Amino acid sequence: MTRSGRTTLAWGVGGAAHAAAAGVGTAVVVDVLSFSTTVTVAADLGVEVLPHAWTSSAAAYALAHGATLARGRHQAGPGEVSLSPVSLRLAAGLHRLVLPSPNGSTICAALAEEEVEVAVGCLRNAAAAGRWLAASGGPAVVVAAGERWADGSLRPALEDLLGAGAVLVAAAAAGAVLDADARAAVAAYDEARDDLAARVRGCASGLELSGSGFGADVEVALELDASPHVPVLEAEGFLPA
Repeated sequence: MTRSGRTTLAWGVGGAAHAAAAGVGTAVVVDVLSFSTTVTVAADLGVEVLPHAWTSSAAAYALAHGATLARGRHQAGPGEVSLSPVSLRLAAGLHRLVLPSPNGSTICAALAEEEVEVAVGCLRNAAAAGRWLAASGGPAVVVAAGERWADGSLRPALEDLLGAGAVLVAAAAAGAVLDADARAAVAAYDEARDDLAARVRGCASGLELSGSGFGADVEVALELDASPHVPVLEAEGFLPA
């Protein structure tokens, strides 16, 4: 999947596992709506985020680590944190957060188990994440998280392709050598760049969030390069590089 020193693109949990098996040492996980966006907001606020797979053990994990557990978007009450980046901005007194998600968080946790250095990227920190990735120097991967169909299979997500492309544009500008898959993501981003907000708002995930009352989360995700932070998974949690 990778050649020495090159950077590639992978999709979902399966793609991340394949990249790790192929010897990738560094990964940027892109889950624009909304895990990666929420983690960058947490980094801006000085909140440590602990990734966890989307399982019932997340509550016990949060308790054991002295952290707040993010609830599901539709289960969170007033003042409670969820996967919504807006809810994080409205929270008070938060220091550590366990943030489960079926895609981005699950991928990060799985890569960390394979001893891959993991960072989070999205539109909000694309330039910084790309520079960080290029500085790694070794074979690297940008993982577009995607969504899931009802049967659990991967549903490619436009917002993650564009987010990955934005990170890879910055990585290439900083000297990273991209393979054909990564260059295709760059081409997709370049084509959409002048119409980026409309594309993300109008994609399947953007419409789903807006339709369920979380359109403000989409707007946070569109804050292009608003964050200088690159959340890197250190020990158990994400801290800014």
